Amino acid sequence: MPEDSIPLAQLDEVAYQFGQLKDSISFFNANQETLHLALKRQDSFIIANAHWSYAMYYGNIESYEKSFYHYNIALDYFSKLKKEYQTARALYAMAFIKGQYRDYTGSEVLLFKAIKKFEQLKDYEYLSDSYNSLGILQIDIKEYDQALSYYDQALEYAKEMKNNNSNKYVSILNNKGIVQLKKGNFIKAIEYFNKALSENNDIERYARIIDNRAFSRLQLKDTTHVKKDLFRSLVIRDSMNNKAGVVMSKIRLSEYYEYIKDTIKSVQYASEANALAKKIKNGRDYLTTLKQLADLQPHKAHKYLHLYSNFSDSLNNAERKNVNKFTRIEFQTDEILETNKSLTQQRIWIFSASAALLLILSLLYFLKIQRAKNEKLFLETEQQKANEQVYLLTLKQQAALEEEKTRERNRISQELHDGILGRLFGTRVGLGFLELKTEKQIQEQHEAFLEELQDIEKEIRDVSHKLNDNFASASVNFVTIVKELLVAKSAIGGFQFRLDINQDIPWKTLDELVKVNIYRIIQETLQNTIKHAKAKNVILDFSIVEEDLLVTIQDDGVGFNPQKSKKGIGLKNMKSRIEKLHGSLEITSAVNKGIQIVIKIPLTCPKNKNTTTP
Repeated sequence: MPEDSIPLAQLDEVAYQFGQLKDSISFFNANQETLHLALKRQDSFIIANAHWSYAMYYGNIESYEKSFYHYNIALDYFSKLKKEYQTARALYAMAFIKGQYRDYTGSEVLLFKAIKKFEQLKDYEYLSDSYNSLGILQIDIKEYDQALSYYDQALEYAKEMKNNNSNKYVSILNNKGIVQLKKGNFIKAIEYFNKALSENNDIERYARIIDNRAFSRLQLKDTTHVKKDLFRSLVIRDSMNNKAGVVMSKIRLSEYYEYIKDTIKSVQYASEANALAKKIKNGRDYLTTLKQLADLQPHKAHKYLHLYSNFSDSLNNAERKNVNKFTRIEFQTDEILETNKSLTQQRIWIFSASAALLLILSLLYFLKIQRAKNEKLFLETEQQKANEQVYLLTLKQQAALEEEKTRERNRISQELHDGILGRLFGTRVGLGFLELKTEKQIQEQHEAFLEELQDIEKEIRDVSHKLNDNFASASVNFVTIVKELLVAKSAIGGFQFRLDINQDIPWKTLDELVKVNIYRIIQETLQNTIKHAKAKNVILDFSIVEEDLLVTIQDDGVGFNPQKSKKGIGLKNMKSRIEKLHGSLEITSAVNKGIQIVIKIPLTCPKNKNTTTP
């Protein structure tokens, strides 16, 4: 190894170790520097290693597309360097990723290429792993006999390993048991599971094996220890946060309770498995639980089967896209590698000019963005002013309407009181002076009619007085508009609201521009609730404290940390409005504790023609 390459190799090892420790920031810094220096020095082995480190890092966080991309680049370099072990490892890793996305043919092709190289290297450990992976692929495509054949080969290679191979041996035995279980050979399956348990020393694998064994016994209608083992497996998987394992345990508990005809518990576990499978995006088990729920609840079967059909179609489409996606990655990676080679010499010459050009473009872009922001801010200001004028016109229109209604009520009241009521009174008096010389019964009826007319007069007089009572239309106008706003926003945001208003608030004397600003602040707050809060309930309260109007808005949403939250333009606008009204704004919130906004405005605040702000 050349002397000047030793620090680069050490940097490569440091980056790899950071990746193993999952220290992402340190890993990316070190690995980026490693790749940059390796490309500069044309060190193909270190370039390959850097891409390998990226691939392993992304694989550990299950970002498989990026992982596959970097493995493919590493494969190209290792292959050209004739590094057979590293080439075989890259092929094996890429085969695993393709298997995860159900590209069985592509995965098999890569595994057979890897096996050929591992055989030349006599690497029995990876030969065992490769045949074990081939067996898993055969299970997925229901080629069970071929799967058993591959597992037998995996066991033979495991026996050739010099180091401790018990875990590998147990895993293969468990897989053979699964094949027998799927073939319906339940007794044989139980034999394999028992044999695996006798040699197992891993708690997570133990949970998987006893779950498989219990399910096999259930298929034989032998419930001995089935419930106990199923729950033991569930507890272990849950304690280890193995969510996929928890889903499988609940699916099988559902089948157990279905078998003993406890439909309620069967539905309960199937529903829990369904929800968790959907959450962790486990498509296979999600489909299984939909089928279970359809069988358990015939009255809802149509709903579940409809979901099953739609999801199955989308899953198949996604799998087909993934197969094409990895093919494109391989093709595009090869193109990128060829392009990089041709561009390596040009980069040095282009770098200086590009940097200067980038600086100029950045400055121009900044100026353009700043200008666009200013124009946007100006337009928003004009739009808000226009909205506030519309609101003022709406208030005035409603005030005029209420005044016209009041005049009409007064006119009707006057007509009732001075017209109809007077005529009724005259009629009743006239009838009262009539001297009827008739039978006693008719005289009694006459008196009864007079009393009825007197009652009618009283009712008309009451109606007339009520119609003549005036009320503060200003409060009705403002409160009505606020309530309409709450109704509209609650329909969009899906929350319930409560509006509390102190009846002593002098809406009639309150400046209209003050009302406009209060309305706009409430509107901005409700918009933020819809966008960010995920609240179920919102309370808006208007009250009077001493000489101040107090407006309180609170919700039960996700809240936020005021110390970490960035101050956006919406909050700045709210504060600006309140300052113009000589008031104060207080915001109280915490994560998952909702938010409370308290606005305090002096009722004696002098009218200010500039209270409207953008």
